[in-house]
Amino acid sequence: MKIGYVEAIFRYPIKSMRGEALPSAQLGWHGLDGDRRLAFRRLDNHSGFPWLSATTVPELLLFTSERGENVREELPAHVRTPDGEELPIFGEELAAEVGRRYGGPVQMMQLKHGIFDDAAISVIATDTVDEICRRAECAPDVRRFRPNILVRLLRPGAFQENAWLGGTLTFGNGDDAPAVAVTMHDIRCAMINFDPDTAASNPNVLKAAVRANDNKAGIYATVIRTGHIAVGQTLTFRAAA
Repeated sequence: MKIGYVEAIFRYPIKSMRGEALPSAQLGWHGLDGDRRLAFRRLDNHSGFPWLSATTVPELLLFTSERGENVREELPAHVRTPDGEELPIFGEELAAEVGRRYGGPVQMMQLKHGIFDDAAISVIATDTVDEICRRAECAPDVRRFRPNILVRLLRPGAFQENAWLGGTLTFGNGDDAPAVAVTMHDIRCAMINFDPDTAASNPNVLKAAVRANDNKAGIYATVIRTGHIAVGQTLTFRAAA
């Protein structure tokens, strides 16, 4: 059944850095093309997940990827620092600047299939964002939640994503429309506490998510049919058989 439409699309070229809103995007087998294909690796971390994130260095949220004229594979060419400097993405200066804030050596890495925490696609509804922010007494801002797709539901109400688990979401119409299988809840971490414009922390946001819906806000999904998605497309849900 039709449950809403795509309200916004977001891509994050560099993991934990500022995202970009897109009018449309290509949905491939490994998520949105160009999403989280780059990340800083902590050279002093030998765990199974050595990537530097904003939970460790909140100021990463204030770095912005910049695209040049000859961008290959939709990768950004430069990064603008919070101080306004524009540095080459694979340059030593950028690595030194990020490493200084982290307190250790880092290296920019490119991975063909992206660097994701749990799954390649995340989806959240506007009502869910609004409810958590209302409880936290802060202005609603979907950027705190860093989804790939923000949806506006036809039937008002927060946390309707809970009912999607195991089902399929289809974007647009037709038998060949892109689709994802909903695989798990999006269990939130301290990332949603950080203001995307200042990196200041507000612990009430995560507390509100815990109180309101057992820390679940949105869903993760895997791609089962590739294609083009765009703002304004209808969103159809099919429950598991």
